[in-house]
Parts: sequence; C-alpha cells; structure tokens
Amino acid sequence: MLHAQSSLEGLQPEGGSRSDGLPELGPKGGLFPRQYIQTMMQRKMILATVEVDAAQLQPASLDLRLGARAYRVRASFLPGRERSVLSQLEEFEYDDLNLEGGAVLEKGCVYLVELLEHVKLQSTIVGLANPKSSTGRLDVFIRLITDGAETFDTIEGGYEGPLYAEISPRSFSIKVRKGSRLNQLRFRRRNSQQFDFEGFSLPDRALLDLHKQHPLVDGDPIVRKGLVLRAGLAPSSLEQEIIGYRAKRFTRPIDLDRVAEYDVRDYWEPIYAQAKHQLILDPDEFYILASKERIHIPPNFAAEMIPIDPSMGEFRVHYAGFFDPGFGFSEHGHPGSRAVLEVRSHETPFTLEDGQIVGRLAFEPLVEQPDVLYGQTAVSNYQGQGLKLSKHFRV
Repeated sequence: MLHAQSSLEGLQPEGGSRSDGLPELGPKGGLFPRQYIQTMMQRKMILATVEVDAAQLQPASLDLRLGARAYRVRASFLPGRERSVLSQLEEFEYDDLNLEGGAVLEKGCVYLVELLEHVKLQSTIVGLANPKSSTGRLDVFIRLITDGAETFDTIEGGYEGPLYAEISPRSFSIKVRKGSRLNQLRFRRRNSQQFDFEGFSLPDRALLDLHKQHPLVDGDPIVRKGLVLRAGLAPSSLEQEIIGYRAKRFTRPIDLDRVAEYDVRDYWEPIYAQAKHQLILDPDEFYILASKERIHIPPNFAAEMIPIDPSMGEFRVHYAGFFDPGFGFSEHGHPGSRAVLEVRSHETPFTLEDGQIVGRLAFEPLVEQPDVLYGQTAVSNYQGQGLKLSKHFRV
C-alpha cells in the first residue's frame, strides 16, 4: 500500500481541504501538475504494492515501475470491453520470466508486465501514458493496458484496477528488473462538455499569442494545427558534423538501469552531414535525429508530439512524445533545447531534407504551475540538449 510522505502534509491545491483534512482537487480542467499527483496519492487514487519513490514524480507525470513477473506472448493484444488482461493472457501460450534479479527482454518479442502502481480514479479524471524519453530513444515500444481496455495508453474516467505494460524492444535487447521505469502516466480532469481524450490542445491563434508572451521556438513559429517542427540535417558547427545516429543491428543487451554505461560506437553508427543536407531513411531502420528548432515549454503548459500522418511522409517520428513544463528553459529566457526525434521509416526508402516538416507539438494547459519544473531536479537528463542519445551512453 502506498503511504503518504511527510513532505506532502499541508498541501492545499486549488479547491481547499476536505473535512478529513486531505487536500481537494479543484474543479478546473486540464493536466495535473506534480502537486496534484501527490494529492492523488494522499487520497489513495494512486496506490502501489511498493511505496512510490519521490524520484518518480515529474513536473506533470508519474513514472511507472515494472513488477516482478514478465510474460512473453506471441502477439500484442487488447483485452476488450468487460474482459481483464489476465483472463485474456490465459488464452495465450506464454513464457514466465522472473524480474526480481533482472532479465533480458529480447528484441522482436512482445512482453506483458503488471506494474507496481494501480489506480482508483474519479469519473472526471482520466489517465494518459507514454514512454519515457530514454525508453523511446532506445526504440523500445511500450504501451499501457488496463482491464477492459479497447485502446492503448489511456485510462478511462472512473477506472479502478491494475495497470500493465506491453513491451516490445525493436532495435536492442534490453535488461530490466522489478522497479525499472519505462513509461510515465499523466492525469487530466475534464468538464462535462469535454471528451475524455480530445479537444484539450491550444488552437493555433492561442499558440501564436502564447509565443508572444513566452517564446516557444528560437525564431518565427510555424503553426499549423500545432507548433511545426522541422528536421535539422545541417551541421550545427564546423566541428560538429554528426547530424544523427542509426542503430546497429547486432549488439549486446542494454541494462536500462545503468547510466553512462555504454560506448556509443558499440550500438550506433554516426550519420554525417551531406553536401545537400539530405538523408535517405532506409526501411525498417531506426534513427536518432534532432529538430532544427530549439524549443521551450512554458511553466503552465505541457506539450505532446502529434503522431506523424501520411501526408507528412512514410515514417514514424517520436515514440516518447511528451514534454514537461519548463523543458528547454535557458538562463537568458530563450528556447534552449532541441527536440530529439526517434524516427523509423516504413515500407519504402524516404528522402528527408533539412528543414522538412517531421512533426507538430500540441500544447495543453495545466491546472496550475507545477511546484517543480523540468530542469530543476537531478533526473532532468535532457535539459539544454542538442542531438543526444539516451542517458545510457557515455558522452
């Protein structure tokens, strides 16, 4: 059972306190900041079989942890309405792995793991999950599943029950253990006029107004159903001609709990700038690139990369597409971090050019500013980044 920590005592977000002395979650709609997530823990809307570590709390999300058992299954699945994940699992043949001491999840396989956290949500609060940045940069496909789920990575309002992670390493085999953190969960309150998972992002006019108050990019913004991001395939300087990396095919497993452990050369092929500043994406290869723009997420907002659509090219960009409030902040007040792009081409080779549109950022307001912003904690591994691989590799 999750125990309230002493540092949470006296916390009173908008809405005051209840008669039992616990803080209320105010009625305002939007994403919950860190202090609201702490309140959900106090009110036992978020519980865990092992007490939550303070390091799991991000400015607008909660890191989720793997449990002790993993099941290797033949294929991805959703349980469907009125069915539990475990009842569906019993219909599959599976191998049982013990994660207590660590185990290797092989690339190309699909695994199911029950998480240490579970939830008991109010009807007006929904959950949204995404891979952590470090997970996406390793080409690990991870999705959240709940009992009765008909879609991945969403928790419907009023849900009470366990959470599961479906994990499929694509480029590298990985080593994980009980307590490893591969994905994160956000919470959103909706009002009676809103759908659970739609219609929360800022419209284009509001985005332009926001940019005037808090610059979102280092230049004039391109706004088309969100803030447009472009591929950066030109060298950043004469000394730095590497504009990306391509994953090697045959490597040793990567332990996800080890930081700065691995030599880049053992896992990645550097991609150097070409005269025409182009890159041909080979089918079924995985690339790490960076946006041309430097971005900044204001303190009262979070942003999410909108999945690529066919009109923008035959490739997928950004598995881990969530940006916390404060990401990209610099001491001079200018946008200071590039967006790292996790790119996988589809069926045919595709030519990508410098400055070509690769994605859009949708901005969503928070209920209130988080008490801690991205970059203010020791686990903000990617603040001020340019082209950057996951934290597991030595600089």
